[in-house]
Amino acid sequence: MSVDETGTEHGDAGADEPGWDVDPDDESGAAVVAAVGRQIKAWREAAGLRAGEFGAAIGYGEDQIYKVEGGRRIPRPELLDRADEVLGAGGKIAAMKQDVAEVRYPKKIRDLAKMEAKAVELAAYGSHNLHGLLQTEEYARALLGTRRPVLSPDELERAVAGRVARHSIFDRAPAPELSFVQEESSLRRPVGGLAVWRRQLDNLLRLGELPFVDIQVMPTSRWDHPGTGGRIQVLKFSDGSAVGRADDEFAGRSITHPKQLRILELRFGIIRARALTPEESQAFIEQVRGET
Repeated sequence: MSVDETGTEHGDAGADEPGWDVDPDDESGAAVVAAVGRQIKAWREAAGLRAGEFGAAIGYGEDQIYKVEGGRRIPRPELLDRADEVLGAGGKIAAMKQDVAEVRYPKKIRDLAKMEAKAVELAAYGSHNLHGLLQTEEYARALLGTRRPVLSPDELERAVAGRVARHSIFDRAPAPELSFVQEESSLRRPVGGLAVWRRQLDNLLRLGELPFVDIQVMPTSRWDHPGTGGRIQVLKFSDGSAVGRADDEFAGRSITHPKQLRILELRFGIIRARALTPEESQAFIEQVRGET
């Protein structure tokens, strides 16, 4: 806890909160955080403030200031806003919030989010768990918590934050066309416990009502479809290009070759045709929700 010149107490914001440490393996992200830290330090020194004085003025401890300036800690948005105000940067420090916001998330998630942000169509089939775009924050946290080796608190929070940030796709204008097919089993697995599961089902019902979102359920009794190899996803872009991925083929890597993409699109088309219609699926999810 620190006290500023007005006598107002400030907590050491984010001092021990997980999810804000720099991933040493993320070279591009670490470079951004280091550059921002150097800028903050330059402004602080130009203002004639010691690290402790600066921290007290913005509500952060001296140790946190050194970590941020040294590129070892991702600065929170409110830290950048307060630093801009206290140091009289005229918006130059606050302007770095957008750059910093992205690097909080793991690089793999950042790359996926960038593709989703550009996509005009998304088609996805999920066999075991719900697609990340459909997951609530608490469902995602519970699901990621089952990974082995166990994620550290910082890794877990970064992964959850990155998954939730991708949900901005539902707010885009113009909206992309999103089509999901989920195996029945993924709707019946109570990830996170009954309360979390119920809220997850409610979220599916809400998303299914959006005019640009189709959610279909593949009943367990329908075995005659080409989804036995696991997840399939295809993203299409406005320039006519596309990228896809399948668990069981192409070594699970991203593919862009037209012939390989046609294979995935063929599979997804058959899967979608075998599944319940979006209207039938909404009724099915409501039924599952009622059974809980």
